[in-house]
Amino acid sequence: MSRSYGQYCGLARALDVVGDRWNLLIVRQLLIAPARYHELLDGLGGVATNLLADRLRNLEAAGVVERRVPEEGNAVVYALTPWGAELREPVEGLIRWSTPLMARGPGGDRFHPQWLLVALRALLAGGTAAPPASPVGIAVDGRLLQLRATHSGVEVTLHDDGDLDTVVRADASIVLGLAAGALTLDDARGLVDIDGDEAAVRALLTPRRIPSASSAADRDAPDRSTQG
Repeated sequence: MSRSYGQYCGLARALDVVGDRWNLLIVRQLLIAPARYHELLDGLGGVATNLLADRLRNLEAAGVVERRVPEEGNAVVYALTPWGAELREPVEGLIRWSTPLMARGPGGDRFHPQWLLVALRALLAGGTAAPPASPVGIAVDGRLLQLRATHSGVEVTLHDDGDLDTVVRADASIVLGLAAGALTLDDARGLVDIDGDEAAVRALLTPRRIPSASSAADRDAPDRSTQG
C-alpha cells in the first residue's frame, strides 16, 4: 500500500485498503460477477483506464482481488478473493445508509441497470416473502432482472430467460424507492406498470428493517413517563 493513515484501528486499516477513490465501486462490480478488464471499464463508467489498472493492482496486492483464467478460454477475469467477498456486508450497509441521498433522483449522474443487482439485494435484506414464490421481473432501462423469494431472503439476478408471471416496469429511482421503503406502490400509482400479480410485487418489494442500535435502545429503555 502506497499510503496509510498510520493508525492502529480497524476502520483506518480497512480504509488503507479500500478507501481510495473507485476501490469500493470496483468491489461492487465484482460482487455482481467476475469481470474482464473491459467489462469493468464499461460497468464503472467514468474511470480512466490507467487509474483502473492502478486500483486493480493495489487491490490484488492487498489480497482483495485476484486474477483468474476461466477453463473455457484464456482471457483473464478479475474476481474477489474469499476475503474480498466479505466486503458485501459493509457495501450493502452503505447502500442502505445512502437512502436519503438517493431521494433526489439521478439528476445528471450515470446509471447502469446492473448496479441494481447489488442495490436491490441490499435494500431487500430481510424480506418477508415466503418461498416458494414465482419470480418477479423488474424491467429498468431495457434490462430485465428477476427477484425470487428464497429461504435466506430475496435473490436478485439477471433474468434467466424463464417464464415470468409478473413483470414490473419503472424508472430506477422508483424501483429503488420501493425497495428502500421510501415509496409504496400506492404512492407510485401512474409511475409503475405491473403486468401480472400485484400482490406478488407487494410481497417482494417490502423491505424489513433490522432495528438500529439507537432504536433498539429506545425500545428497550424504561418508560420514564410512568415513573415517579
